[in-house]
Amino acid sequence: MRIRDLAQARPRFGYERITVMLRREGWAVGRKRVHRLYCLEGLQLRMRRRRRKVISLHRGPTPAPTAAHQYWAMDFVYDQLVSGRPFRVLTVIDKWSRESILLEADFSLNGRRLIAAFDRLGPQHPLPRAITVDNGTELTCKVVDEWTYNHGIHLDFIRPGRPTENGMIESFNGRLRDECLNVHAFESIEDARQKLEAWRNDYNQHRPRGSLGHLAPSEYALKGQEATSKAARL
Repeated sequence: MRIRDLAQARPRFGYERITVMLRREGWAVGRKRVHRLYCLEGLQLRMRRRRRKVISLHRGPTPAPTAAHQYWAMDFVYDQLVSGRPFRVLTVIDKWSRESILLEADFSLNGRRLIAAFDRLGPQHPLPRAITVDNGTELTCKVVDEWTYNHGIHLDFIRPGRPTENGMIESFNGRLRDECLNVHAFESIEDARQKLEAWRNDYNQHRPRGSLGHLAPSEYALKGQEATSKAARL
């Protein structure tokens, strides 16, 4: 049954999202009928913690990127202003060049704010094939699911409680905290945005990375583009 296949492939989806997925595939089904079949199949039990972990074990490995803007990684970090008010930072990196694509700071970052941040990137950052993310509510909401579907982007969810499966962004977040968040005091959210953007530019343009042959991410990306162009001419 297709409902069962979709539920196993997307263990965090309820019957309403399963209905949306079926309609995308051309099935003329109503929400009540899907809910009835969903319950008859016992699929609602998969939301229990033990059941979800068993299903997530079938997740396949993410392919290794071979060029820029193929696979990104995304996560959140937390800090606070000098007044004590907490804020969040959305961090996005390119998994091939290690380039910092986006540092978006605000007091609240829901699904719509994430989409708006990506839309502001513009043509200088083509959208990727896939983004590795955790299972946060901001990333599993309907608006993000619809936006990624319309843009042909696959969200590669890591298994719950396994941050090492998104180790590249975890490593980046550690550098961000050590070299920026722990160094600066932030008077306001706008002050935090300016200092984060200054650090992001320095990280991309000047900070050498041992894993990239001691090149900065932008230098590594440029060399990769030059090599690709040269190969295309041969």
